Amino acid sequence: QVQLVESGGGLVQPGGSLRLSCAASGSIFSINVMAWYRQVPGKERELVASITSVVSTKYADSVKGRFTIFRDNAKNTVYLQMNSLKPEDTAEYYCNVGGLLLTGAHFGSWGQGTQVTVSS
Repeated sequence: QVQLVESGGGLVQPGGSLRLSCAASGSIFSINVMAWYRQVPGKERELVASITSVVSTKYADSVKGRFTIFRDNAKNTVYLQMNSLKPEDTAEYYCNVGGLLLTGAHFGSWGQGTQVTVSS
């Protein structure tokens, strides 16, 4: 009932920048938390950044000062601006969105993932 479409991944050199976006659509009444996670093969998925409906943000220590999460509520879209990228940022990035459906039920949905590769 909620679809997430991610975009913006790709190959970038160390020190470069990328912006990821994730647009939510469907029977959405409200969105509370929007977040970005990442995962590399053989490791658990980890939280990169999150933002609530009152614009409270949280970041993993490894990305503080380099990544910025922000949202456009009118478009039900969350963004992740990634600057000063490092090879260790290479991963599959997933967005996660939680909130309420028009039915009043809670939902939590994952995007399909977008690959970010930082390499020279």
